[in-house]
Amino acid sequence: MDVISKARELGKLIQQDERYSAYLSAKEKNDKDEELQKLISEFTAKRYELNMEMSKEDKDSEKLKELDGVIKNLYGEIMVNPNMAEFNAAKNAMDGMLSEINNVITASANGEDPETCPSKPSGCSGSCSSCGGCH
Repeated sequence: MDVISKARELGKLIQQDERYSAYLSAKEKNDKDEELQKLISEFTAKRYELNMEMSKEDKDSEKLKELDGVIKNLYGEIMVNPNMAEFNAAKNAMDGMLSEINNVITASANGEDPETCPSKPSGCSGSCSSCGGCH
């Protein structure tokens, strides 16, 4: 069996995992939550308005301050929405699983034993920009 076939098998296993199911369920709840979608649309529109104001040569500092406050308030409302909280938790779980899978694949590609290499790097934040180098 070739590598791509095995990757497809892994994809099927991922889709059978409870974290994947929880992620899809939470995403669907978010998409169907009309109030949440309205808040997200308002947030996006206000961010666009803020970016447009910031790109002007003669910026209106009062308008910038007002838009910043509105954006922060909308963000707060979005983040306390129960469906958004559930979605964020499910997304974090999915991201964690995908990160562990990636770590095993990367370690294996770097010559480590796939059976014993750690799925979670020790001391690694995942950001190479602040890294002193891998050991």
